[in-house]
Amino acid sequence: MKIPKDSKKVFEGILFDVHHWEQEMFDGSHQTFEMLYRKPSVDVIAIVDDKILVLDQEQPGKPLFPSLPGGRVEKDEDVFKSAERELLEETGYKAEEIIKIEEFGDGDYSKLVFPETIFVGRNCKKITKQNLDAGEKIKIKFFDFDEFLQLCRDPRFTVPIGFKFVMYEALLDENKYQELKNNIYG
Repeated sequence: MKIPKDSKKVFEGILFDVHHWEQEMFDGSHQTFEMLYRKPSVDVIAIVDDKILVLDQEQPGKPLFPSLPGGRVEKDEDVFKSAERELLEETGYKAEEIIKIEEFGDGDYSKLVFPETIFVGRNCKKITKQNLDAGEKIKIKFFDFDEFLQLCRDPRFTVPIGFKFVMYEALLDENKYQELKNNIYG
């Protein structure tokens, strides 16, 4: 379910907001319901010379994990600008073309709404050094498409769970494989 329009934001945090609303029960009584809204984030599948750029990332209190370039959408920033910014900051690469390919996390199946958007950055070129946050250590690796798909089997690989399902489907179904490859490479 989505956060109801008549809900009230009772807490605004750095990552999460908490929404409450009254809902009528079947017996006519009312109870307070609650949902979390997590600030939106983006991930970028960056293509460099037909290879997919993957990060080996370390953050305080977390072991090393593979991920795509990405992060939280900043206030007053649309998802496209956020994808471009995160790609540049975390890798030093700029995409000639950024295309939205998937959106996840609208809250239909949970008490958590977490909008996540997956982009493809095509024809990426290195234009500057990485500009990492104080809490990031990032090394860049390059994978071919088949190696990239195998990352979905790694429980440490941090992408939206919906996109992991897309990757698994591509491993199991030749049509889904071709569809995802076409979405990524054009």
